[in-house]
Amino acid sequence: QVQLVESGGGLVQPGGSLRLSCAASGSVGSRYDMGWYHQAPGKEREFVAAITWNGGSTRYADSVKGRFTISRDNAENTVYLHMNSLKPEDTAVYSCYMIVRGIIHWGQGTQVTVSS
Repeated sequence: QVQLVESGGGLVQPGGSLRLSCAASGSVGSRYDMGWYHQAPGKEREFVAAITWNGGSTRYADSVKGRFTISRDNAENTVYLHMNSLKPEDTAVYSCYMIVRGIIHWGQGTQVTVSS
């Protein structure tokens, strides 16, 4: 049983920063890729960022490159999304995922609202 719990969302002004966290629990093993998607109202869920199990490779959506940074702490089974220079267009529910033995697991999401 794998569970993912996101935290760190909230309301922030344009240009501000947030750090999202996603903590995993359960039988996750030692090698698992993790990442983030988001979904804005009226839009499909979109890829945001991903990181390999050893942190050696990261990938970002074009819309967040240079502004967001994904990282992980395997000792805590946690992935982070550092969000800088936030824009209103970043407003969405952010969900983390973990791929364990070829199966994707999702958290329930955390709301990020960028507004003045």
